[in-house]
Amino acid sequence: MAQETTLRPGSGVAPLAASARARKSHSIWVDTLIRLVRTKPLGLAGGIIILVLILMAIFAPLLAQYPPAEIHPRFKLIGPSGTWWFGTDNLGRDIFGRIVYGARVSLKVGFLAVLFSIVLATAIGVISGYFGGAIDTVVQRLVDAMIAFPGLILILLIVAIWGNTLNNVILALAFFGIAGNSRIMRGATLAVRNQTYMEAARAMGASHTRIILLHVLPNVAATAITLATLGLGAVILAEASLGFLGLGVPPPNPTWGNMLSGQARQFMVQAPWLAIFPGVFLSLAIFGFNMLGDALRDLLDPRLRGSR
Repeated sequence: MAQETTLRPGSGVAPLAASARARKSHSIWVDTLIRLVRTKPLGLAGGIIILVLILMAIFAPLLAQYPPAEIHPRFKLIGPSGTWWFGTDNLGRDIFGRIVYGARVSLKVGFLAVLFSIVLATAIGVISGYFGGAIDTVVQRLVDAMIAFPGLILILLIVAIWGNTLNNVILALAFFGIAGNSRIMRGATLAVRNQTYMEAARAMGASHTRIILLHVLPNVAATAITLATLGLGAVILAEASLGFLGLGVPPPNPTWGNMLSGQARQFMVQAPWLAIFPGVFLSLAIFGFNMLGDALRDLLDPRLRGSR
């Protein structure tokens, strides 16, 4: 007669289930990476561009020949050459060094602003979509009010009131996408709120906090990652727009936006490299994040996956 096995509390079933979930999550991301390489060439190209920009920002002191603020009065408006790879500006500063260090500022502002924005948007969207009722009504009316207010005007208002320091620019840009992203995260939460496993968790007496942490957040994480990747390009462009208007990160920090303003407009005809190289790197960054975001959206959203 076959021996019956009885599962008792503490018998190790929970650790095994957690291990199985971890292996499944790991396999999903590995599978996503493999499919990105095989089926999404533009997304792969975007990822490579982003990786190159990140490495350039990390190793800026090793790549730059001269510090970004160092002035060489005898070498004003020198064109690209073997000594000055991207030329010099009207003060004799090395354009290549300023672009490399500018990648640090642009990526730092972009990543931190998007991180704050996505975390807040996810919290608002998940709470609103999961609890529903009066909480959902109140939260969504506040979100509607935020969406009705023009985003760029809100950013300019915050920077004008608080000042255009690095931290204030990051906070101002973080508010840029909270409303729209929270609406999307609410929709993702509504899609999983009434699933069978959610009802089973409630029937077993799981608390709201446990359900949100173990069941809701893992199922909306792909949406949050896609929104973050797509939002990085928009935030970097917004930061460059503030720099172009003179409201971005203040000097002596070099940014691609403020490099396109001032001397670039004044000496564009005489020295076109002042505008060409910052514009090229800004365009590459936005292109890379947009292509990678589009690819991740297609790969992670089951409604957009194609089948062979």
